[in-house]
Amino acid sequence: MLLDHTSLPDGSDADAVYLAFVEWAESTGISLYPAQDEAVIEIVSGNNLILSTPTGTGKSLVAIAAHFAAMVAGRRSYYTAPIKALVSEKFFSLVDIFGASNVGMITGDSSVNADAPIICCTAEILANLALRKGADADVGQVVMDEFHFYADPDRGWAWQVPLLELTQAQFILMSATLGDVTELAADLTRRTGRHTASVTGVERPVPLHYFYELTPIHETIEDLLSTGQAPIYVVHFSQAAAMERAQALSSTKIATREQRDEIAALIAEFRFTTAFGKTLSRFLRAGIGVHHAGMLPKYRRLVEQLAQRGLLRVICGTDTLGVGINVPIRTVLLTALTKFDGQRMRQLNAREFHQIAGRAGRAGFDTAGTVVAQAPEHETENAAAIKKAGDDPKKKRKLIRKKAPDGFVSWGEPSFRKLIDAVPETLTSHMQITSAMMLNVIARGGDVFGNMRALIYDNHEPRARQRELALRAIGIYRTLLESGVVEQVDASTGSATQDGGSLSSSKGPTIRLTVDLQPNFALNQPLSPFALAAFELLDPDSAGFALDMISIVEATLDDPRAVLSQQEFQARGEAVAEMKREGIEYDERMELLEQITYPKPLDELLGAAFETFSAAQPWIRDFELHPKSVVRDMYERAMSFGEYVAFYKIARSEGVVLRYLSDAYRAASQTIPEELKNDDLRDLIEWLGELVRQVDSSLLDEWEELVHGVSPGSLSLSKGDDEPIVPPAPKRLTSNVRAFRILVRNELFRRVQLAAREAVEALAELDPSLGTAGWDAALDAYFAEHDEILTGPDARSAQLLLITQGATEWTVHQIIDDPAGDHDWRISATVDLAASDEAGAAVVTVTGVDRL
Repeated sequence: MLLDHTSLPDGSDADAVYLAFVEWAESTGISLYPAQDEAVIEIVSGNNLILSTPTGTGKSLVAIAAHFAAMVAGRRSYYTAPIKALVSEKFFSLVDIFGASNVGMITGDSSVNADAPIICCTAEILANLALRKGADADVGQVVMDEFHFYADPDRGWAWQVPLLELTQAQFILMSATLGDVTELAADLTRRTGRHTASVTGVERPVPLHYFYELTPIHETIEDLLSTGQAPIYVVHFSQAAAMERAQALSSTKIATREQRDEIAALIAEFRFTTAFGKTLSRFLRAGIGVHHAGMLPKYRRLVEQLAQRGLLRVICGTDTLGVGINVPIRTVLLTALTKFDGQRMRQLNAREFHQIAGRAGRAGFDTAGTVVAQAPEHETENAAAIKKAGDDPKKKRKLIRKKAPDGFVSWGEPSFRKLIDAVPETLTSHMQITSAMMLNVIARGGDVFGNMRALIYDNHEPRARQRELALRAIGIYRTLLESGVVEQVDASTGSATQDGGSLSSSKGPTIRLTVDLQPNFALNQPLSPFALAAFELLDPDSAGFALDMISIVEATLDDPRAVLSQQEFQARGEAVAEMKREGIEYDERMELLEQITYPKPLDELLGAAFETFSAAQPWIRDFELHPKSVVRDMYERAMSFGEYVAFYKIARSEGVVLRYLSDAYRAASQTIPEELKNDDLRDLIEWLGELVRQVDSSLLDEWEELVHGVSPGSLSLSKGDDEPIVPPAPKRLTSNVRAFRILVRNELFRRVQLAAREAVEALAELDPSLGTAGWDAALDAYFAEHDEILTGPDARSAQLLLITQGATEWTVHQIIDDPAGDHDWRISATVDLAASDEAGAAVVTVTGVDRL
């Protein structure tokens, strides 16, 4: 470890700190590049640093030097990255270098060793700390990786806020694609009083060679493989295209028999628990990886680990790998130079191109990297036709050149050459003001007006945009005041006032929060103040209260489009079938079909409330309410994660589903006031959290192992190249009794739902011990006494599920809700606890359906 290598020098002696670090680096076989050497000297001298050098020039080593210099000076340092996976990767890397006791990690989901002198976190975590504490924050140094995210329209505020608020800190801003940083450096010097050095324009230690290919893409890949250009990262700009490419390649020989055997041995015990996982397992065993944002984190990480061991010769993915994940790549093959940016198809800009291309070439492995742009398909086919015609003038005259498809955004070799020479665009500011930001500033106390004014008018936005932010801030403040989250207190009388016309001033009323927010409380969605008001519209005594509360929370979350589009598709399919049965004519069917969409619980109630709320707070109209049912839908269908993904056929987007469920869990846990959480709602929230953990808990479990003193070397992330790659299994499912009861209840209620539809074959599939005959006989006997089986909120209440808990097995009785309310029939079952822990789901065996 770096700290054990030599006695710590006096932090005030820059030369001694520099020499100690260089000595350690050389002891590990590393000789600093000139740019690294210059950067380290600037850091130990106490200056800010903007490090804009190509991928592969050792920015990570400079970051290590920065943390080392901060530690010996007794200052706390923060490392920030744009995504949790990169935060986690850096966390484990720094633990290896500085020791587990000296490194902590904080994300929106969990934290480890949060009081450590070195903290790894997402940019948003540090930004919120900066808003909450300002210059009083215990932050002596900030290392911001992938700083080009400063220009991200949605998240860029989180990279800017620390620069504005943490004036006491030393900043190290790093990226391969920053563009002109002259104004940024001058502003940083003005704020911090430190000189800001820029290290830019460095030549790559592993040069890149660029090629434009007109051969069909499978031939391009075969040629790259045969000429020793692997590993190859085949870049697509849609997840579907990446999967299709992997499927197409799986029929060709990518890896040798020895490589395939080695991969199979390494992943033999890996749990591929979902439908996509089983497809990925097949690709991996052929030496092909897949990498995109729609995957579960544990699958993306598995691909990265296998790639780091040099076992994947081809990886088909999207441009997500350009975000700094440490995957060694020899060749980057771009399948296009255009992408859909959420609004339109357009050519890649210089920053995007260089971020992706910069992944090619592995320092210490390759003497050069290769970047290949694959020509558009119509251009490739035309080139093949011309080649086939040869020198025959008649054949050339008869050639009919294939045209580009409709809507094609033109690009070709000139576009490619232009991007190669282009300098990344200058970073542009995208500052925002949100309710969560304002709450953090108010929680800081002191001169709230002055602090907010500085945040609004002393940022990097042009003056006109600053005025827009000021109007937004006033609107947000009025909303917070109206919802009772904050209040103004007259300085002379000590009583609350209701004048929300401005943010007040240092000479006027004091602004303060009305409640002591728990540490994990966050109004993390722009519409959360509306949600707080909407919660009061519900009747806590109603049977559907818990699910309705979840529906309000879901209405404030971003839409998981992959799920909603499939919900709508299925709803329309069912509606068409029903309309055909009713004999409705085609034209009328098509007209009625336009009115059918995905489920939107409480749509009318929330829409009316939103109109009322926004009449007094017009700023909120800048945001849209999104009523939807994903958590609620999954719960009401009594489905597991895998069943839900399979039901809607969204295996390619299961990572999106998991992130949405995680966001919903966090929002429900942190935003719904404790006094409004009844037992049913607490059960539902606990079920949701356990569902997320059981699907993919690899990172959470590693964090918890570190918390309990397990060294990183014992974790799968740090295992040797010859050891199997097995992510830690999630915690025992049955240890969370509250959540496990919900899972058991869902399993029994699924039987109730199927029985209500007399879906005997589906019931027999769930319970082969009873079989079709057993369920037929039971349902015949029940329906001889009752007209139907009810499935409403009362039917799934906890009161109708009787559980006797044993040490190894539970005995359960699901009482059936009949129209007469006799409750004289039941479904009896046993629950195997050990099998449930093994499966990560409640293993229920129905033993009988009979009359009480």
